[in-house]
Amino acid sequence: MSKIALFGANGTIGSRVLDEALARGHEVTAVVRDPAKITKTHPKLTVTTGDVLDPAAVAAAAEGQDVLISAVGGGDGPGHLATIKPSAESLVAGLRKLGDGAPRLIAVGGAGSLRTPDGKQVWDAEGLPEFLLQIMHAHGDALEYLRTITDVRWTSLSPAALIEPGTRTGSYRTASDDLVAAADGSSRISTEDYAAALLDEAEQPRHIGERFTVGY
Repeated sequence: MSKIALFGANGTIGSRVLDEALARGHEVTAVVRDPAKITKTHPKLTVTTGDVLDPAAVAAAAEGQDVLISAVGGGDGPGHLATIKPSAESLVAGLRKLGDGAPRLIAVGGAGSLRTPDGKQVWDAEGLPEFLLQIMHAHGDALEYLRTITDVRWTSLSPAALIEPGTRTGSYRTASDDLVAAADGSSRISTEDYAAALLDEAEQPRHIGERFTVGY
């Protein structure tokens, strides 16, 4: 079993990642700005204070861990623009402080930059509200940054076009940069199955130094 440090453990996706990791028997350190927001207790859960935008805090949280998972979000569009790429930069800077002993980084990504069957990208669809475009491009900017990094072992996991709480089936399909969609064109994944895919990658690395995506 692995030792995992998790930023964003109290979010919609992060809380499912936390549950999945604990269910698999991993030791998890949840790193949050306000520990009081983590009400879950578990013998293999440690809650500690830390800011993902502080490289020193990232290094402290990551030291001695096998995997560092970032499930941070920014709330609204401007919040994502102020958080997602800066957090990626801070995570890389913090891991660099640990040198060769740094754990892997797995970051929750976005679906906006994925290719659609018509050769465009998800964020090119007509009628998308500005706040959603900001969220999509925040994740796109972070991915573009990560793709310049060669001295930190990183992976970015993009969800399907629609991700929402639902049922854990343990069944999903993956792709690299193309949106995973069903025969009827719909693209979706539950947060529970997204978390399962993320922990599968943590346990059996297949996408170091690249982005992949998951859907039904």
